[in-house]
Amino acid sequence: MSLKLSKAELAALIEVSRGLTSTRLSHNVFKNVRALTGNKLAAYARKTGILEITPQGREYLFSNLCVETLRKLKADPTARAHGEALAFLLRKGHLEVRPDQVGHFLTTKGEESLQDIDAQG
Repeated sequence: MSLKLSKAELAALIEVSRGLTSTRLSHNVFKNVRALTGNKLAAYARKTGILEITPQGREYLFSNLCVETLRKLKADPTARAHGEALAFLLRKGHLEVRPDQVGHFLTTKGEESLQDIDAQG
């Protein structure tokens, strides 16, 4: 995704993804609701009027989690990683497990992906 959120907008999106129970918004979400709804990462439910995350928002959070996992494992191959992101990155060939060593290591494809992401941002 070419979309880039600030830290406050990302925190607000994470808060929305946890599930809001009322139409009343926290200060952080209220401050960033325009960016989230404008980028179609969150939308108000028709029946309840509660702000909810959209499929595009879930996709953004997952891709962000995958990038963080790549960076973390590049720095320390033995670091703990999120299970879904780890499985996805292994399946797509961005990470590999070496039988003679402990941990998950970036492949050349993973290195190239990180370079591309860093070049964009």
